[in-house]
Amino acid sequence: MIYHWDWSVPISAPYLGWLMSGLAWTLLVAGAAWVLAFIVGVGIGILRTLPNRAARRFGALYVTIFRSIPLLLQLFLWYFVVPELLPASAAHWIKRDLPLPEYWTSVIGLGLFTAARIAEQIRAGIEAVGRGQSMAAAASGLTLLQSYRYVVLPVAARYVLPPLTSEFLNVIKNSSLALTIGLLELTGQSRQIEGETFHGIEAFTAATLIYVVLTLAAIAAMRALERVVAIPGVMARV
Repeated sequence: MIYHWDWSVPISAPYLGWLMSGLAWTLLVAGAAWVLAFIVGVGIGILRTLPNRAARRFGALYVTIFRSIPLLLQLFLWYFVVPELLPASAAHWIKRDLPLPEYWTSVIGLGLFTAARIAEQIRAGIEAVGRGQSMAAAASGLTLLQSYRYVVLPVAARYVLPPLTSEFLNVIKNSSLALTIGLLELTGQSRQIEGETFHGIEAFTAATLIYVVLTLAAIAAMRALERVVAIPGVMARV
């Protein structure tokens, strides 16, 4: 069987519009999931470094659970299983009345999964801050909350920024799993183009190029931010 190449497919109507729609959904899922992951991840990461044993155990339990279950399975659990465990009225609202349940499920699943990874980055960054700084903050009369706010976290943030770049890129790429629960993001739209035109190579190549451009733009932005917040003599860029 001879494959008939047609590179005009990804840039012709309506398929270009499908790809742009998929790109928009990819950005919406990745952006919202990153905000959720960052907020939850920072909170859990801080809990893992507090003197309170119960807080540390809760943080460790969260990280262990969400890092041990594959992301794809988590999406299935949030989409198919969790509604069945809720009261009938809540389950009916999620299945029938909630606008775009596939989108919100993707955001929650991807966000909470990534939060566990961010929490470990935050914990490592906080522990990388010298104990002398924390002791100096306490000796200056700062409370634990003030010590974290004004001393520990500002320094730790500079240490964890490079690994957070990788996590942000993972969010963009992992958003492609949303197609498994029915969200037509970029990868889902490229599969739809393949089914419509039988030109899967061209469709997936176009999607690949769009992902590459997205990741390169994200890397450039994060590298610029690293240069702005870097501490001279402390953070050396490779």
